[in-house]
Amino acid sequence: MTDNQQAITEEQWQQAKLIWDYHQMHHALRPCDVAIGLGSHDLGVAAFSAELYHQGLFPRLVFTGGNSPTTLARFPRGEAVHFREHALSLGVPDEAILLEPNATNTGENITLSRKVLATAGLHPQSVLLISKPYMERRSFATARKLWPEIEIVCASEPLALDDYVKAIGDDKLVIDMLVGDLQRVIEYPKLGFAIPQEIPEVVHAAYEALIRAGFDSRLLA
Repeated sequence: MTDNQQAITEEQWQQAKLIWDYHQMHHALRPCDVAIGLGSHDLGVAAFSAELYHQGLFPRLVFTGGNSPTTLARFPRGEAVHFREHALSLGVPDEAILLEPNATNTGENITLSRKVLATAGLHPQSVLLISKPYMERRSFATARKLWPEIEIVCASEPLALDDYVKAIGDDKLVIDMLVGDLQRVIEYPKLGFAIPQEIPEVVHAAYEALIRAGFDSRLLA
């Protein structure tokens, strides 16, 4: 932990783990018609997409994402472009990958990927949606709102919170992101962006406690 990071108590870690677990849909992996790898700061999405491709879970894969303020420096040519290059380096053939380089939010990830697939003559009945671990539920709720006729199977790297924090290297930032994504799960259905998700009382209490404790840098304005 760096000097300017907030000390995190054991109670706060347990609250964060409740939210971490809630964000994951715990779907059983199974073969799908196509996969969509959602762009972000986390290159692990591309690596896990490559792993699932090699397991034979899908024949075609869309990487989707332009840039956000948090990814511009890391992926200057766009999230999807860098994800594609990483997947190619891991042995995914070029012809298996479709590119959607313009999306700037999860709704656009879904809508624009759907258009890319249709342009390629692909009209899937099932989609394996691959995201950061703590973005599974929000991406599921978004996809069900915008593409309700298909079956969505969510997947992410099978990491414990502790391991993910070590990979990112910033304890407080990760908890801030968990809290911010849960706020979006709560608020986006009211804005028409996603379907509602039931939130257990213990998870909501953990969320409110972490906000009171100052884990709020990723909250909506």
